[in-house]
Amino acid sequence: MLLFFSCSNKVIVFTVFQVSKSDCFLAKDCSDVYACGYSTSGVYSVSSVDGPLQVYCEMVSGGQMTEDTGRYVILRRMNGEVNFFRPWKSYKWGFGNKGGEYWLGVEFMHQLTRYKLRVDLEDFEGQKAYALYKSFSVDSEADGYKLHVSGFVDGGAGDSLSPHNGMKFSTFDKDQDLLGDNCALKYYQGGFWYKNCYYTNPTGNYLWEKDNRVTNTGATWYYWKKSWNSLKSISMKIRRVK
Repeated sequence: MLLFFSCSNKVIVFTVFQVSKSDCFLAKDCSDVYACGYSTSGVYSVSSVDGPLQVYCEMVSGGQMTEDTGRYVILRRMNGEVNFFRPWKSYKWGFGNKGGEYWLGVEFMHQLTRYKLRVDLEDFEGQKAYALYKSFSVDSEADGYKLHVSGFVDGGAGDSLSPHNGMKFSTFDKDQDLLGDNCALKYYQGGFWYKNCYYTNPTGNYLWEKDNRVTNTGATWYYWKKSWNSLKSISMKIRRVK
């Protein structure tokens, strides 16, 4: 299905899930897509240094339009459909299903400036919480895609990401953590800004069971309930700071 609206006196054509490129407009990010009149969450094309990039834009937060409407998802875990035990190249450029589980790619995260981050969590009992960070950025590959995150605001989840601040990105075939062993390879089978090793591991093995005896190997966020138990869902979303 095609949807039409005008922006700057020109017509832009959308499918239900994807915004098409036009001579009028190619969004820099999801907030641009929303500002140009499109308010349905879905997969859109935005611009990057390397050309058009497919991202999932979340246009509604908590069922209502807010000043944070127009985030785009850089990570989503929800059902285990995608294997996250992948090499450096995959984590650099991204992988997965933009409408489901996926990782945007640290190279594209590096290209972003002046962004804030929201992390949404849900456990297997249906309880939800979130964490906000007023500043989020990633250094270049030459600097190991080092993470910079600050300005934590608690939405009930606690702060499990700040302990990773200043860390380089690691995968099973590129170890840049501070542990003698490779965190990604030996323990957690994902890719992340591991230290020695982690307080959150959103790219760990997806565990379908809600068995609390299964710990340390799943998609976790420790400071929510002070637990290493795997989560049912975890997503990381960013929006440009005005």
